Amino acid sequence: MLRKLVLVAFVLALAPVPLRAGQVERRDSQIFDDITRQVNSYPQFTVFDDINATVDQGVVTLTGDVTMPYKRTDIERRVAGVAGVKEVRNQIEVLPVSIYDDRLRYAIARAIYGNPLFWSYAAMVNPPIHIVVKNGHVTLTGVVNSNVERVLARSLASSFGAFSVDNRLQTDAEMNAALARLN
Repeated sequence: MLRKLVLVAFVLALAPVPLRAGQVERRDSQIFDDITRQVNSYPQFTVFDDINATVDQGVVTLTGDVTMPYKRTDIERRVAGVAGVKEVRNQIEVLPVSIYDDRLRYAIARAIYGNPLFWSYAAMVNPPIHIVVKNGHVTLTGVVNSNVERVLARSLASSFGAFSVDNRLQTDAEMNAALARLN
């Protein structure tokens, strides 16, 4: 089963997090789950954006890349509203405006999500393969079902003249193992 997790990097402190008066204590893992839902339900979050979060005693650090400046602000605001979040450190970078990067993004997305092996992903509300292009350099992030899919996605992304392709895709099994180690 493919678990859709865009937010893949996180730190969990399993001790309860003290909150403001009148609020129930929440664990960092609960806060992280709510952050994941907030980011994934953000209507402007696309396959061309990548957000990572760490949670440590209610302090959230956001990293990653977005294509527009307003997304950085909107995501920070959404995360700050999650119960148990004490502070948000927003280190999300806004990708530079570039016609070349835009063309590369769309070509790679069409190649990956147009491939029959990835059709089921393309039909998802939040497709799991993210394509970040910065100054002609491509980074693939997210979760796929198998190593075959990971290799194929990299191969497809490499066929459009990018300066480099960094394949950070993880298999569903790798993601589940990482989550199990943290819990």
